Amino acid sequence: PVFKDIAFWIPEGFVENDFFEMARGIAGDIVERMELIDEFTNPKKGKTSKCYRITYRSMDRSLTNEEVDALQDELRDSAGEDLGVEVR
Repeated sequence: PVFKDIAFWIPEGFVENDFFEMARGIAGDIVERMELIDEFTNPKKGKTSKCYRITYRSMDRSLTNEEVDALQDELRDSAGEDLGVEVR
């Protein structure tokens, strides 16, 4: 498996399931697992950051870092544009 983390500041009204669906829409079946590994609220700014670990795995071939990095980049861009998160 390949593990990648993504962290971002969430907007008000953020729906975690929308992010999960977006990741599966971009990477399909090779997203094996997504889990929240860290959550932090900045008391001065009142903003909350979440960090997710995504496990990518293909049952029929080996994944390359380049392939997974491209999916991760697409996910970062889409999450910023479509969900209004601020990627860290």
